[in-house]
Amino acid sequence: MRARLPHGLASFVMFVLKQGWACLFGGLLLIAILVTRAIWQPDWPIQRYDALFLFAILTQAVFLWAKLETWSEARVILLFHLTGTAMELFKVSAGSWSYPEPGLFKLMGVPLFSGFMYASVGSYIARAIRVFDMRFAPYPPIWMTFVLGVAIYINFFAHHFLPDIRIALFIATVVLFARTRVWFRIDGSAYWMPMPISAFLAAGFLWIAENIGTATGTWIYSGQIPGEMVNFAKLGSWYLLLYVAFATVTVVSREALSRDPLDPRRKRL
Repeated sequence: MRARLPHGLASFVMFVLKQGWACLFGGLLLIAILVTRAIWQPDWPIQRYDALFLFAILTQAVFLWAKLETWSEARVILLFHLTGTAMELFKVSAGSWSYPEPGLFKLMGVPLFSGFMYASVGSYIARAIRVFDMRFAPYPPIWMTFVLGVAIYINFFAHHFLPDIRIALFIATVVLFARTRVWFRIDGSAYWMPMPISAFLAAGFLWIAENIGTATGTWIYSGQIPGEMVNFAKLGSWYLLLYVAFATVTVVSREALSRDPLDPRRKRL
C-alpha cells in the first residue's frame, strides 16, 4: 500500500482493511446468513438456524485454535453472548421481533445462533483494540461507565413497563465521553476520533447488518413489512448497546484505558 498509493489514500485503505479484519467473525456470520438464505431447502436434514448455530461454534473454535482471538477476548465474547441471549429471550417473548423458521437448537422461540450475533460485536471491539493498538483517553471513572452500561441494559427491558429514558441515556453518553478520544494507529501514525462519534459510526454499520438480517427473513421486527428497511430508531438502540458492549470489554481488560488526556499510553487504569 505504501509503495503504490499516496500516503493519505494508503492510510485510508489500510484503515478499511483493518476494520474488515477486526470484524471478521461478524462478517463471516453475515456471509453465512446470506449464503444459507440463498441455497437452503426445507427438505434438507438440518434446519437453517441449526446450521448457523453449528457454523458459529465451529468458527469460534477455529479462531481460538488459529490464535485469531486470545482467550482474554474469548471471555469478553462469552460475557456479551450471555447478556445478548438474555435480551433475545425477553424481546422475543415481548413480541419485539421474531424468528420465523424452525430449528432444533431453539429456546423459547430464540435460535441459539442469535447469541453469536451479539458476541460478534464484542469480538469486533476486542479485536479492533488489538488490531489498531487503540487507547481511550481521557477515560472517565470506570464505575461511572459501569453504571451507564447497566442503566442502558436495564432500560432495554424496563421500557416495556416504565417510561423510556433513552433520551437521558443518549445525553449521558455524550456528557460522560465527550472528552474521550479513541486513539488508533495506522502504518505507525496515530489518529484519534471522539468516542461518541466512533460509537455512532459503528452503530451505522450494525444497522446496515440488521437490514441484511431482516431482508433475508432471518428475523422479523414486529409490524415490519417484507422489504421494508429497519426503523432508524434501531440506529439509536445499537449506539446505546455499544456502550454496554464496551463496558463488558472493560470488565475483562482495561489495558487500553487511560485517565491522562495528553499521553494515552501513560497512567492506565
